Amino acid sequence: MTIRNLESLFRPASLAIAGPNRLGEAPLRLLLERVSQSGFRGRVSLIGPPADHGGDLPEGISQAAALGDLPTPPDLLLLTGPPQDAAGIIEQAGAAGTRAAIALSAGYDRWDPEHVQAALNAARPNLLRLLGPGSLGIAAPGSKLAAHLGTCEAKPGDLAFIARSGTVVNATLSWAQANGTGFSGIVSLGQRTDIDASDLLDWFALDYKTRAILVHLETIANPRKFLSAARAAARSKPVVVLRSGLSRERNHDGVTHAGRIARPDAVFDAALARAGVLRVDDIDEMFEAAETVSRIKPISGRRLGIVATGGSLATLAGDQLKRQGGRLAVLGEDTARELAPLQRPGLAGTNPLTLDELAPPERYAKAAAAMLADRAVDAVLAVVAPSPFVDIAETANALASLQAPGRAGHARRKPLLVALTAGAPLPRAALDAARIPCHASASEAVRAFTHLARYAEAREMLMAAPPSLPADFSPDVETARKVVLAALERGESWLLQHEVREVLSAYGITQVESRMAASPEDAADMAREMLADADRLAMKIISPDLPFKSDVGGVVLDLSDPQEVEQAARTLLTRIGESHPQARISGIVLQPMVRHAHASEIFIGLADDTTFGPVIAFGHGGTGVEVMGDVALALPPLDLNLAQELISRTRVSKLLEGFRNRPRADLHAIALTLVKVSQIAVDIPEIREMDINPMAVDAHGVIALDARVAIAKPAIHPGRKGTSRLAILPYPQEWERLLTLKDGRSVRVGPVRPEDEARYRRFFEEKVSPEDLRLRFFAPVKEFSHAFMARLVQLDYARAMAFAASDPDTGEILGVVRLHADPDHQTGEYAIIVQSGLKGVGLGWALMQLIIDYAAADGIATIKGEVLKENTTMLAMCQALGFSVRPSSDDEAIAEVTLPVGDGKIAG
Repeated sequence: MTIRNLESLFRPASLAIAGPNRLGEAPLRLLLERVSQSGFRGRVSLIGPPADHGGDLPEGISQAAALGDLPTPPDLLLLTGPPQDAAGIIEQAGAAGTRAAIALSAGYDRWDPEHVQAALNAARPNLLRLLGPGSLGIAAPGSKLAAHLGTCEAKPGDLAFIARSGTVVNATLSWAQANGTGFSGIVSLGQRTDIDASDLLDWFALDYKTRAILVHLETIANPRKFLSAARAAARSKPVVVLRSGLSRERNHDGVTHAGRIARPDAVFDAALARAGVLRVDDIDEMFEAAETVSRIKPISGRRLGIVATGGSLATLAGDQLKRQGGRLAVLGEDTARELAPLQRPGLAGTNPLTLDELAPPERYAKAAAAMLADRAVDAVLAVVAPSPFVDIAETANALASLQAPGRAGHARRKPLLVALTAGAPLPRAALDAARIPCHASASEAVRAFTHLARYAEAREMLMAAPPSLPADFSPDVETARKVVLAALERGESWLLQHEVREVLSAYGITQVESRMAASPEDAADMAREMLADADRLAMKIISPDLPFKSDVGGVVLDLSDPQEVEQAARTLLTRIGESHPQARISGIVLQPMVRHAHASEIFIGLADDTTFGPVIAFGHGGTGVEVMGDVALALPPLDLNLAQELISRTRVSKLLEGFRNRPRADLHAIALTLVKVSQIAVDIPEIREMDINPMAVDAHGVIALDARVAIAKPAIHPGRKGTSRLAILPYPQEWERLLTLKDGRSVRVGPVRPEDEARYRRFFEEKVSPEDLRLRFFAPVKEFSHAFMARLVQLDYARAMAFAASDPDTGEILGVVRLHADPDHQTGEYAIIVQSGLKGVGLGWALMQLIIDYAAADGIATIKGEVLKENTTMLAMCQALGFSVRPSSDDEAIAEVTLPVGDGKIAG
């Protein structure tokens, strides 16, 4: 489940508290008073004996001996009784019509598995949603609902907060009370037996009263569900995640460099980045992020203007900005002239702008306003220190006036952040009223500024259109799979050297020439041939039991003649045989030494994370890859944009960009290789870990010098179909089709992907008439911007599908049908459009049949759509397909069409 029946949790018309009370008299009394005093307008009942609550009931709360004594069932049930009683009352309440329950606890409380399962079994038949056990409860200030045991009340606001820990909930409530921050909702998850963070992300993403979402969690039970929900939410509003648990993680037990590098917390970081989520490292930073994202819209850029009291404060703020990856804005000439008279005498430069200690509040406001008006400035930070000559509160008031409601111009539109370095309590009332973030130090404020920038960059990355892959990239998946499956049949956990070469070759990954020798004499014979084209040879021991050759002295370099090769091989075999007598020796590999004046060594790897599945690693290569720590991680599947972004997160990327007389490396070839390794992870789940290390790269391309591949039978991951280990659904190639239309022509149909943006835009601009566009979008469409197109081609295949029909020869799009599932994955809304000149040839019918088949296979029960009543052609096709048609209750010009779907056939 996801958001189904959460309406009863956040907007109940009535609630009941059901005992017998095991919380204790004080917690129950707190709960009763909090519900009573919150202004909740619905009926509130206490179920159980009067002795349970130890006194008179607060005003507005009635008493009942049993649930059945209530005139109507409550929408929301608060459970305060023992775990063994929960299943019975949940079953009774669910049958009566209750649709949500919270298993409350005043502190740490974990039910035994049998009690949890009994409660879930009781809830499931009636789709009753269960929060907890071990939950402090929820607050929904907009509904005047305070059904929680938190430390204080929550004020109304536009920030949603979801937390695994009750202690973190209490800390957040206290901070919010002190800082004037309000909430659209607060949820204490507890044990997460049913309702989890993914469900709540979906709920708050659709809640127009929520501007940003904060999440605290430790583990993720269903990563595919979580990432899908987080990605959907982050497209519309900031999502900030605080994760605890790093100190309790055990060392990673990977068998390759990639496996050892991909630590769980680093993988978690990569997963959140892929979803467009902003991660913070501690609770203080979460509060800073909350202060900022709940008050300011995200910004595009990292150029900050700073105005401060005193040179040292200004410099410290600038230093912190540089450390956080921001930039001091280069002010325009007009702005610099306007600010020059305000600058403290004797100083050059106007950003940071230093004011003297006697500067009146009006000077602060004038300086900040001038910076805000400059087009080269993305945001402004005012750092104000206390002074015996100027009232800091007056300065705060003057700054607040710049963004007071009703004020127009740049000062209102651009973010203004304020740091009042005055200690607690801060004179922030006017700033709070103007919704200006107020921080206690310049460091906090700068970090908050980078939160805004990071979120904007992550969202932009989510919507970026990647370049198309080369047309000749067509991996031989079947050959690679046969190699891997044959090795598993033999009971191997590592591919042999020649098998590694076959797999990489099947995916077009260039490798250095390698020849396997069974003996020193064979090695000498091979060396004679190879040295005709190479100056030097490298020799490597090959053993399935010794994957890290360098660690055991299994590599010999710079061999220049056959006799030297033979002697080196004999010595190597003897030494390894003595030091590792149990190791199985497959032979010796000879390779030409790759020497390029400007080549760099990089590392590309594939690891397996217990939570998120396959992970791609990239970084500086060589034997010291784990020690250097210059490696970045990303979740597959990758496209070229994501691969290039992965490269950019490493220090070695600066070397690859070239400098002085060193030419720029072929970054496209690196990115393409990363995409190929990503595709291996998608296609062959039996490949668990892989190192391509080192891989040489220069201006002419890449070449793998060594590689190892670990294999195992794929494990089943929660929330994923079949043997797929991917936390993010890959391109569903299995839905590619070749369809034949009424006129006999064939069309190629496949799922839409981000690379289709350009041809999708041409389809709209050149092949669909303005009238057909109006009928599709219910309004004239004059511009097909990147943001508009991104919503159509950037699909989360876990939630949406779009099929594009194309000309097999030209690739021109002929028509598109799409289906977007609701968060419960029960109902999907369809839309379809075809080229205006292709009506009547059966293309629309074929695409509708295909999307109906897809809905049935994906478990969607009902397809719905809205059609303008004047679009009689579409309505006729819907009726022929079995859709029911009825007028819309919201708009008389629109008809609603509905089709039940079942078992791959049109129901009814």
